[in-house]
Amino acid sequence: MDPFKGQGGIQMLLTAEQEAQHIISNARNLRTQRLKQAKEEAEKEAAQYRSHMEDEYQNSISETTGTSGSNVKRLEEETEAKIKHLKKSTSDVSSKVVEMLLKCVTNIKI
Repeated sequence: MDPFKGQGGIQMLLTAEQEAQHIISNARNLRTQRLKQAKEEAEKEAAQYRSHMEDEYQNSISETTGTSGSNVKRLEEETEAKIKHLKKSTSDVSSKVVEMLLKCVTNIKI
């Protein structure tokens, strides 16, 4: 056996081991980079989805508010009409009420 041949084999193994370590290290680095990239993309998608849902929510609120705004206007008109009707009714009966009160006050029963 040649002693250099044995050491050459060991050297080849050491070189192969170093290459394997470099390959594994590179693979780990690539995996870490891919995980970071995937995390960033997921955060970006989540932010877009959150923004989209917030927009939809704001739109639904504005639609609801718009509807309630028209309801408020309608209720105000109805209330105003009822107030006018009550004022008219009271003015019609106020003279009768005054007469009745005067009769009650002026009539003395002994």
